[in-house]
Amino acid sequence: MQPFSYHQVEQADTAIASARLDQSMYLAGGTSLIDLMKLNVQTPQQLVDINALPLAQVEQQGNGVRIGAMARNSDVAYSAMIRERYPVLSEALLSGASPQLRNMATVGGNLLQRTRCYYFRDTAFPCNKRVPGSGCPAIEGYNRIHAILGGSDRCIATHPSDMAVAMMALDAVVQTRGPQGTRSISIADFHLLPGNTPEQETVLEPGELIVAVDLPASPFAARSHYLKVRDRASYAFAMASVAAALELQNGVVRSARIALGGVGTKPWRAYDAEKALINQPLNQNTLQAAAKAAVQGAKPQKYNGFKVELTKRTVMRALATVGGMA
Repeated sequence: MQPFSYHQVEQADTAIASARLDQSMYLAGGTSLIDLMKLNVQTPQQLVDINALPLAQVEQQGNGVRIGAMARNSDVAYSAMIRERYPVLSEALLSGASPQLRNMATVGGNLLQRTRCYYFRDTAFPCNKRVPGSGCPAIEGYNRIHAILGGSDRCIATHPSDMAVAMMALDAVVQTRGPQGTRSISIADFHLLPGNTPEQETVLEPGELIVAVDLPASPFAARSHYLKVRDRASYAFAMASVAAALELQNGVVRSARIALGGVGTKPWRAYDAEKALINQPLNQNTLQAAAKAAVQGAKPQKYNGFKVELTKRTVMRALATVGGMA
């Protein structure tokens, strides 16, 4: 681990002013950042500790819910309000990591998780996310865990978050404060595709701080489910996951949300799959059409072609569960 300075703050404005310095990073739960610092994958010169900021609330906000960026994953997962109104989010959080990590990890930090790509986490290999222009060995290497959607010739690493996939299905809005003021950013726009700049993973500007995530009220959020398929039953990242939510009227789908994890370079909204469901009866044929549409444009690599069929089956099972067909 490289030397760094440590600065603890109690006010958001102080945090933002401190983090504007080059090579500064915010420290919240630290469950991912500290690991990467030990591996010398991330080498900030300054850590700005924001644990004292009063941003841990989970509260009513209009007809929806506001979750503070410092809310711990376990607190959000077990919140009665979240479990009743947004079950997909509770299920996604409880499927991730371990109880000990969930007790430390924060909502803001979860959104900013770095990929679990082997090559990114091992500095013996080149990686365009770590050193732009150095190459992506995963494309020709062992790419079983990598993305089949949203990749480029610079990067095919998957986004690891379960929580962000659920929030994508819930049309969440990320609230930030930074040197230029406040912003409200749709979760769909928050994470970036790798394209030619895989080192740029979000739209956050230097020093910009996530302060909350808003979940709007919706006709489908309460009828939702998160299904995660992984190599082992606990403490493993998704090979494929689906956050599904449906509004049904007399067996007909009136609105739908489908988001995918473990298969995209960012939390992946399956818009084509949603379109295949709207105004259709929820039956086996409709499920198959949605599943096929969900992997439209997939580009599997040498070792992860199985993810195409796995994703289709996971979509069908998640939708069947939400629709009471399972």
